[in-house]
Amino acid sequence: MKKYIFIALAAVCCAYVLGRAYTYKYRSQDTIVVTGLGETEFTSDLIVWSGALTAEAQNVAAGYAQIEQSKKKVQEYLASKGLPADAVVFEFVNVDKNYESVYQDGRWAGQRFTGYQLRQRFIVESKEVEKVETISREISSLIAQGVSIEAYAPDYYYTRLDDVKMGLIETASSDARTRAEKIAVNAGTRIGRVASARMGVFQITGANSNEEFSAGGSFNTSSRNKKARITMRIEYRIK
Repeated sequence: MKKYIFIALAAVCCAYVLGRAYTYKYRSQDTIVVTGLGETEFTSDLIVWSGALTAEAQNVAAGYAQIEQSKKKVQEYLASKGLPADAVVFEFVNVDKNYESVYQDGRWAGQRFTGYQLRQRFIVESKEVEKVETISREISSLIAQGVSIEAYAPDYYYTRLDDVKMGLIETASSDARTRAEKIAVNAGTRIGRVASARMGVFQITGANSNEEFSAGGSFNTSSRNKKARITMRIEYRIK
């Protein structure tokens, strides 16, 4: 008799546990998961442009003299365009030896020293974006004055990027809530508190471009006009 009572109690306990497990599973799935989007466009307020002065000479002293002469012309040119002296930084001069291959009877016989190559990089950083942009396009006019110069494309940045990011998080969160509320209304219920929230990758691309997003996040510096994008994946409880 006791044996049958024990079996009955075990069956009741098992049924209770299974019932609780089912109820918990049901409640854990009683949520709505949505992804909200935040997007905005903005214009860069900081430009960083760089270039390099080069010289070739048989001795280092002559090469330095050429670099200094070119540097003076660049400084005068930038000043004539209204750019303050503290906006440009000249880095140290790199010096390399040049060699050429020597052949005898069609066979390589070694190298011959041909002189020195000197290179000095300069960087311009300014909030006068349009002015520096124009200078970067017209700097090649110094070549006619005997300046050996290489100029690169500018990079564009935005100094209040944290404000943009916080605004996008708010926009994406609001968008997610709107989507969740519409889904809940259609289902005949209401959303409750947030169960979980996860921010997506912050993406910055060129405005009006077909630039692809990156899994690790895009950070465009080549475009003056940019677009920022962020997503928020939010899970809401259902009341």
